[in-house]
Amino acid sequence: MRDLSWLGLHWDEGPGVGGDYGPYRQSERNSLYKQHAEKLLDSGYVYRCFCSNEELEKMKEIAKLKQLPPVYTGKWATATDEEVQEELAKGTPYTYQFRVPKDGSLKINDLIRGEVSWNLDTLGDFVIMRSNGQPVYNFCVTVDDATMAISHVIRAEEHLPNTLRQALIYKALGFSMPSFAHVSLILAPDRSKLSKRHGATSVGQFREMGYLPQAMVNYLALLGWGDGTENEFFTLEQLVEKFSIGRVNKGGAIFDSTKLRWMNGQHLGALPSEELTKLVGERWKSTGILTESEGTFILEAVQLLKDGIDLVTDADKALSNLLSYPLPDTLNSPEAKPVLEDKLSEFSAHLIAAYDSGELLGALEEGHAGWQKWVKNFGKSLKRKGKSLFMPLRVLLTGKLHGPDIGASVLLLHRAETCGVVAPEAGFVTLNERFKMLRQLDWEALIKDQFPLESAAAISN
Repeated sequence: MRDLSWLGLHWDEGPGVGGDYGPYRQSERNSLYKQHAEKLLDSGYVYRCFCSNEELEKMKEIAKLKQLPPVYTGKWATATDEEVQEELAKGTPYTYQFRVPKDGSLKINDLIRGEVSWNLDTLGDFVIMRSNGQPVYNFCVTVDDATMAISHVIRAEEHLPNTLRQALIYKALGFSMPSFAHVSLILAPDRSKLSKRHGATSVGQFREMGYLPQAMVNYLALLGWGDGTENEFFTLEQLVEKFSIGRVNKGGAIFDSTKLRWMNGQHLGALPSEELTKLVGERWKSTGILTESEGTFILEAVQLLKDGIDLVTDADKALSNLLSYPLPDTLNSPEAKPVLEDKLSEFSAHLIAAYDSGELLGALEEGHAGWQKWVKNFGKSLKRKGKSLFMPLRVLLTGKLHGPDIGASVLLLHRAETCGVVAPEAGFVTLNERFKMLRQLDWEALIKDQFPLESAAAISN
């Protein structure tokens, strides 16, 4: 019930809502089950069975040895009134057994599977009330659905065998049957039944992992159903409008966690800006990266990083990544070789000079326009533009070879340093600390490590 509420699937009638067909918990409906069981006993569809559990187990074993269905062969189906009264007088415990016709067949028209039929001789009599007075599942649901005027029973295909027993009870009680629709199971990628070994399988687990309820509803609706178009993105309201049982597939649908993750990203991206900012801001504060959950820094950080976030939990890594400065590892990576070769040490000296003079910080204070103007002039002074300007800037200012827009990233780093919203334990390396590291870099040693043969040749020359 908690999971359904989170998904936005609210019931019109039932526990907590009320309605004309209560009570809504089976434990509160025992007198109703007893009343209908007595009705079946009086009409002869049910008989009392005084067999012990041992006797019933023995019947099953014999049937198994003879390779027959586990049909009840006890004497109580044909016992006389005197025999029954004798056991009742002794206080012998008994079950209520439903009397299944020995021949013929029963068929239902399933809304998904079409006509389904069973031979009755494969079933055998079955218990509807246990000896402790508790009703059995198949009896409960039949009485509940009939007395609650349920029109459609839509459930997993695993329940198809139960339908035979339930249909017999409906007929015996004189109730009209609802329409049945048995939906295929959700399968794992290897086409086996989805289970815990394949990862999360409960709605609550997906909620904890950072999935949005609207993404879960959208994805689950598409497992075994489609509206006949290429469209895969639906709101709950659109699903309600477009859904028809006639378009539900018979075959089992594969649960693809990669597709679900992608769909969650689509729904995150479709959220109004304020809603997404609130969601991510609260996440950052709760995980201890930030000390605040709202404000200009959070607004700008969400706008910059949102394209790399499929799950709300991804936001932690995205922001931590932005705040970090793994310059030594980056410079030692093979991918950095072309950047180093492009006179990076010389470029770094000019950048440090721009920072020390207050020119760069002054530009950052002016925001986006200030940064744009500074970058243009800085590039002109070094006779660099495009990749030869922006790649070394990215490496030296962010410590990385890839990432979101460099201008917006540096402006955000400057804001993080000045507004004090980043928690001390977040591992944030400020611009001031970054430039300290740049001043201390041993470029010769770095180049020697990256180009051992070239530097050896240079030394011998």
